[in-house]
Amino acid sequence: MSIQLTGVSKAFGKFQAIESLSLSIQSGEFVAILGPSGCGKTTLLRMLAGFEQPTTGEIAMNGTVVAKPGFSLPPEKRRIGMVFQAFALWPHMNVAEHVRFPIRHHKETPARVRANEQERIAGVLQMVGLSQHGTRMPHELSGGQKQRVAIARAIAAEPSLLLMDEPLSSLDAMLRMEMRREIQAIHRQTGTAIVYVTHDQGEALAMADRIVVMKDGRIEQIGTPQDIYLRPQTEFVARFVSKANLVRGRWERNHFTPIGGDGTVRWNGERVADYFKEAGMYPVRPDQFQLGAPGRARGLRGEVRNVQFQGKEFHYHVHCADGLLEISSPLQFQLNDEVSMTLAGGEED
Repeated sequence: MSIQLTGVSKAFGKFQAIESLSLSIQSGEFVAILGPSGCGKTTLLRMLAGFEQPTTGEIAMNGTVVAKPGFSLPPEKRRIGMVFQAFALWPHMNVAEHVRFPIRHHKETPARVRANEQERIAGVLQMVGLSQHGTRMPHELSGGQKQRVAIARAIAAEPSLLLMDEPLSSLDAMLRMEMRREIQAIHRQTGTAIVYVTHDQGEALAMADRIVVMKDGRIEQIGTPQDIYLRPQTEFVARFVSKANLVRGRWERNHFTPIGGDGTVRWNGERVADYFKEAGMYPVRPDQFQLGAPGRARGLRGEVRNVQFQGKEFHYHVHCADGLLEISSPLQFQLNDEVSMTLAGGEED
């Protein structure tokens, strides 16, 4: 299912949740809507689902308008599946009955799926790894198994679009990693378009074909995970996704001289967005800095103010002329050590 949003906005009284948003989603595409709480991502999902009407603009699915001011095709007629943050399982139904429910009750369920109900239930349970759990009740399942049931129920009727609203946020870290792989596998097997709402940068970067970064009801940047992470276009995207330090300094075309250097430190900025050049900043991710002892490398000078051991690397806060910088490095330094900071791959002679 292809989706087209054109000039869509949503207001709740005087509060503007979505500001004139336009977006295209291709059939079979996995799109993550990423942003902090209150940015409008769940409101956008609810409009795609049919739970909210847009205040302005149109939403079209496969070329047919399904929502505009004063009109919204109800969810049961949109051939969509939904997975919520809460598992939302019915306590009186076992696993197989949860999967059977949408097959029988969704108006858009394909006839061939209805005609082969038991085969479809068995296939979906196998897809989510619950073939041996069909007769179990929700209270007999673990958190990860409950989320698998919710996903199985959402895909049972072969939806053309799967909407997922922070589905992994209630799971522990190990389960989240496991469920990421499960969702990716299901996407590959079904070919269903997925719109996945999350505030977790790791989830979006790991799973999506494209990421839509939102802030205050507006789109900040759209791109592949690599584009969003490696080539942020705004200060918000640089900080929120890449966790970048925004080093201040002076630009001369594509050459950047940071504050605190001796005048000979220059960084190549050919791939840095114009926004940062106009603002006199250079975005540097924590892993892009290389730490060394002062005098051994030409670079910025600073003092270690905080150290956190993270297994394969150390996370440092280093105070320099431009303030406090966050840096990740496999090298070990002590609190109050003087260090030199160079830019990996960006230094100029």
